[in-house]
Amino acid sequence: MNGRLSASVLIAAAVIWANGQTFAQGFAGLGSDAQGFAIPERGSILSFPADHGAHPDYRIEWWYVTANLEDENGRQYGAQWTLFRSALAPGDRVGFADPQTWIGHAAITTRGHHYVAERLARGGVGQAGVAATPFRAWIDDWRMEGSERTSSDVLGDVSVSAGGPDFSYTLDLKADGPLILQGDNGFSVKSANGQASYYYSQPFYEVAGTITTSGSPVKVSGKAWLDQEWSSQPLASNQTGWDWFSLHLNSGEKLMAFRLRDDNNGFISANWISADGRTTPLSKDDIQLEPTRNATVDGRQMPVAWRIRVPSKSLDITTKPLNDRSWMATSTPYWEGPISFTGSTSGVGYLEMTGY
Repeated sequence: MNGRLSASVLIAAAVIWANGQTFAQGFAGLGSDAQGFAIPERGSILSFPADHGAHPDYRIEWWYVTANLEDENGRQYGAQWTLFRSALAPGDRVGFADPQTWIGHAAITTRGHHYVAERLARGGVGQAGVAATPFRAWIDDWRMEGSERTSSDVLGDVSVSAGGPDFSYTLDLKADGPLILQGDNGFSVKSANGQASYYYSQPFYEVAGTITTSGSPVKVSGKAWLDQEWSSQPLASNQTGWDWFSLHLNSGEKLMAFRLRDDNNGFISANWISADGRTTPLSKDDIQLEPTRNATVDGRQMPVAWRIRVPSKSLDITTKPLNDRSWMATSTPYWEGPISFTGSTSGVGYLEMTGY
């Protein structure tokens, strides 16, 4: 969001937790002044595997996995694993002088329930962090780790595990397609004023593993999507939230799209991804995002179903949530859950909505 600021909102929650402050600019403070921090620049070349790791000179960053899953009886589930980094000052240090703070979010969604857990951590003491090679992201005992067998692509084969008081999951993710640079070669613009992030995705994961809810383990399989994004001021000060989609079409194609809401007409951007990993950036004139149904969630009206059209790709679909109440009741709350869609094609994906 998020690109995928995508609930990345929680970054701000880390800052609030760490120093008792909040910000007035943009949703969750993500439009506040980035003075002293590094700023993304168009034309910079992302370098892997180094850029899979943390970027402590930037104020906010997240590693984000969403998985659409089924059991052997065709029952659908969703799983989310997220690690957010927020810097109180640029750079990192040893011990409690370290200015980095961390938040972890995990969730499992079923048709009848949405399970959520949150972890908070300080940097500098080993409680949370990210290493690029071999890839490892963690907060307490929650893990996303690359396989030691993987050499050229440290994110090609990863395991993800997390849990809360009444749920847990362990998932193995294997990529059958390339990393995708969002925006302009990884430079993802978020506003008419030019705020931006560095943003890439791995949307080609096949998943197998086990989820457990209320003590009952279930074998599952499906598809997953990973985002990593970092910036220091990804929003404009008048942007109040976003609606973000990651879609797996049954044809093998993918679509990432987001709408950042403001007091004008908003800012829309999207990326069409072919089955072999070629990308076609879509502007606001190339894609239409239209809410079709609201639901009352945590006392607020939220657009849980959408019509999405991309005329140049003959795409015209309507999305449906697995669970209307996929509410992340965390430090900074938001809606995040699995969706399916039908129309000109069918498939599954994830929807994230903030600022309602």
